Formats: sequence, C-alpha cells, structure tokens
Amino acid sequence: MSSNLYLRDPQETELGRKILEVSIEMIDELGFEKFTFRKLAAKIESAEPSIYRYFENKHRLLVYLIAWYWNWLEYRIDFSTQNIAKPEKQLKIAIDVLTQKKEKDLLFPSIDEAALYRIVIAESDKTYLTKQVDDDNKEGLFLGFKSLCKKIAGYVRLVNPKYEFPHALVSTLMQMAHQQLFFSDHLPSLTEIGTTNENVYDMNRRFLTDMVFKTIDN
Repeated sequence: MSSNLYLRDPQETELGRKILEVSIEMIDELGFEKFTFRKLAAKIESAEPSIYRYFENKHRLLVYLIAWYWNWLEYRIDFSTQNIAKPEKQLKIAIDVLTQKKEKDLLFPSIDEAALYRIVIAESDKTYLTKQVDDDNKEGLFLGFKSLCKKIAGYVRLVNPKYEFPHALVSTLMQMAHQQLFFSDHLPSLTEIGTTNENVYDMNRRFLTDMVFKTIDN
C-alpha cells in the first residue's frame, strides 16, 4: 500500500482499523455519495477530526479501500498459482479469482471483503474518473490496480507471446469482471449475465474466460 494513500497508516492503530471496518459497512449500506466523515465519526463514537488524521478526505479513503482490494486479489492469485507451471492454468485461475463471489477472509479481521467487493462493483470507477486523476497517478495511488494488471498480462504474454494488447485486454477484463455484475443488477438490458438460472458468478466467469482465451488465440 502506497504511503500516499493515507496521512497515518490505519492498519497500525485500533482506531484506524475501526475506521476501515465501519467505513466499509457504511459505504456498502449508504453509497459513497451519502457517506460522510461526520456520519462515520458518530458511528464509531469518535471526533470527526480524528478521522482526518488518517485520511485527507472521503475520496482518499475510497481510493485506499479499492487499492486494498486489488492488493488482496493479487495476494490470492499469487497463493493460488504458486505451484502451477502452465500459464494457461495460471490465467484461468486469475480469472476465477477475479470473478468468484467474495467471502470474508479471516486473515484480515478489520476488512469485510464481501462488503468491499460490493463497493468495488458499485463505486470503483469513482476513484479515477476525476479531474485530479493525473496527480493521483503520479502519487502512486493506483499501484495496486496496475500491479495486478501487469501480473495477469504476464500470463497472457506467456500463453501467446505474439498477442499485441495484453495490458489493454487485462485492464478491460478487470473492469468487466465487476461491471457485468453491476449491469446484471441495475441495467440488465446491457448484459446476458443473470438472464438464466445459472449462478451469475459462474456465468460471468464463463463469459470472461471465453472472451480472453478466444481473443488471445486469434
């Protein structure tokens, strides 16, 4: 995690971990627009200025949470592929990790990964569709996303070294893994995901696996 994401590392104190835990709960429940530090302070029974000691504003907190999510996914992909030699299998595992329904990870008790997953689906585009995106990028706020993209693009290169657009394909894959679920819930005419009795996560995985491998096989 880039130190530019926060003013004080929230993982190092009980209050910081509480800020992360409850902010995930509240953003998941209220949505990012209605979430405020004032509401968060009331919920955790703390003074609002104490939250500003950790994060400059609520946008920076959201960027932190989304960055944490991408780092967590990279950790899970590393763990799941550590004894796998074939790049085709590594790529399929990476797609599986991206698309599977997320559950609470007991290794990280202050983070509800299931709720954070819903936040990523609904809110992640807001972290970079901003006027200050170039400055944020220079500060390294999107390193988690870029690192995971580079890792999976490496698998694509190993499967087909001649494929011209591995990073473009993988960044699209990472966004689509969440957007298709959002469309399924809210804009169903934009997708076939969720239109049958098949589990939406399985259907999403099947679609994206098919898309990636047919694309790089051409």
